Amino acid sequence: MTIYVRVAAVGEVPAGGRKRVEVDGIEVAVFNVDNSSYYAVEDICTHDGGPLADGEVISTYEIECPRHGARFDMRSGEALSMPAFEPIETFEVVVRDGEILLAVDW
Repeated sequence: MTIYVRVAAVGEVPAGGRKRVEVDGIEVAVFNVDNSSYYAVEDICTHDGGPLADGEVISTYEIECPRHGARFDMRSGEALSMPAFEPIETFEVVVRDGEILLAVDW
C-alpha cells in the first residue's frame, strides 16, 4: 500500500535547494532542481554511506557524493560514476496544495 507523507512546504526547499528529512526511519534528501521539479533520494551514498544532501548538484539531475565523488541520477537512482556501482533508492515526489509529499510503501 502506498501512502503520501508530507515532508515540507514548497517554500522550505527553494530553487536549487535541498532539505534532509526522515521518513519511517530513513534519511531522505529532497532536492528542488529548477523551481518546479522535486526529487527525493535516500541520503546515503552506496559506495561508503556518505550524506548525499551535502553533495554538489552537478547537472539538473545529478548529485555528487562529497566524500569520493560518486555521482547518481536523482530521477532513477542510477550510479553514474565510480567508485559507486550500486544505485541509490529514489522516492516519488508529489506537490499538492503547496506541500511536498513522498510516496512511501507501507
